[in-house]
This record gives sequence, structure tokens and C-alpha cells, in this order.
Amino acid sequence: MTDPTEVASVESFERLFAMSRQFKANLDIGHFVAGNNDPVAFIRKYHDRISHLHLKDRRRDNGPNAPWGQGETPVADVLRLLKTEKYPIIAVIEYEYMGEGSAIEEVNNCVSYMRKALA
Repeated sequence: MTDPTEVASVESFERLFAMSRQFKANLDIGHFVAGNNDPVAFIRKYHDRISHLHLKDRRRDNGPNAPWGQGETPVADVLRLLKTEKYPIIAVIEYEYMGEGSAIEEVNNCVSYMRKALA
């Protein structure tokens, strides 16, 4: 988050976007929130510059990954924004937290979370 050579902040994405209209973001919303950024605002502003999203829940201030709904990442708000605005952005589940079930069970929990958010 503090390394100026990394792409982690709104400003760093904007510098890259300014270099070429061909540059697109692969936005990891969990990492973005851990860097104290707002993924909903970023997606609203740059939806045409985002190729896809990595979905995960995480805490701010470089905090840990968390089961979906237990961190500070607005996963449900991001999903609803994509649906409401019909943004053609692919959203990929990125399972990175230590769950209590198997990896398959935890990914199924993520899918259930998505279905509830979009119902």
C-alpha cells in the first residue's frame, strides 16, 4: 500500500489509465479495501476501464481476509451495483480466508452470499 511502484490506490490506477485507453484494471476489491479505498466509488467512476473483479472480503488498514459478510469489503454492494447498472464486468470468487469447512463448502458459502445479495 505504501510502495509507489505498486498499483494499489485510486491514484496509481489513474496514472496507469492516463498512459493508454487500452489499460484496464483487474480490481481486487478485498485488497482495495485493505488499502482503505472505496471499490463502489471506483467501479462507478471507472466501470469502462475494469476488465474483471476479484471478490473477497477483507478488513481495512491492511487487515486480514474474512468470510464474506464478516469483513469490511462491500461485496454485496458491489454485486448489486454491477446488476443495477448492467456493467459488463466479470466477477470472480477469490477464496482466501481460512474457513471452517472444506474449500468446496466455503466457495459454496460465497455463492450463497452472492445469491442472497442479488435476490
